[in-house]
Amino acid sequence: MSQVRDILRAVEGGQLSADDALAQLKMKPFEDLGYAQVDLHREVMQGASEVIYGAGKTADQIAGIVRSMMDNGRARILITRLDEAKAEAVAREVPLAFDEVSCIGQVGGMPEPDGVGEVLVVTGGTSDIPVAEEAARTAEFLGNRVQRAYDMGVAGLHRTLAKMELIARANVIVAVAGMEGALASVVGGLADSPVIAVPTSVGYGAAFGGMAALLSMLNSCTSGVAVVNIDNGFGAGYMASMINHKGSSAAGAE
Repeated sequence: MSQVRDILRAVEGGQLSADDALAQLKMKPFEDLGYAQVDLHREVMQGASEVIYGAGKTADQIAGIVRSMMDNGRARILITRLDEAKAEAVAREVPLAFDEVSCIGQVGGMPEPDGVGEVLVVTGGTSDIPVAEEAARTAEFLGNRVQRAYDMGVAGLHRTLAKMELIARANVIVAVAGMEGALASVVGGLADSPVIAVPTSVGYGAAFGGMAALLSMLNSCTSGVAVVNIDNGFGAGYMASMINHKGSSAAGAE
């Protein structure tokens, strides 16, 4: 989005003609790699560059997509759902940093936060941390200040209540839980900010791989709770970033 603003400001300041600006905006909206159509205008449309979903892609395919994005001016690139072996192979081709907890790979550093407030990521248990870290790192990559509060499940409600200062301060909360998924309703009842609920596939047999938590969160009696798909930490982190950037003067001044 900042690239588009720079072009528009150049037109406004008389440094660039309208025709030249139009040519730049039209230039190469995507690149055809055969196995992938790399979207080079995603940032123009949605405010953030395309994110690479690593599962199901080979290391060579991922590296090729990264090179295409880098060659077209993308300094920071996020790759989700990588495994360690694939990450090592990609890192031999491009400058990749890999986090084994969230299974996220990243090219380029983290930006300075420019969101309105804090994003708080909470989990019911320690087993939910991988999904929570996917959400947290995604939000950080998109320019948000992120706080974490892990293993504060409702089986020991005092652990949740001990985090009230963080809950009250947050601009948006991502609540990650498996089992019966009650954490989202409890946190939603304590917070005056929107809560994005993330069911995880953590739980015993009758949890049905996260279906129990998903249905529980969808049926929450707490207002202000929205739900993403099972184990979709990325989707929750991305949505949290969009909410946290609404009304941001920094985002508007890029």
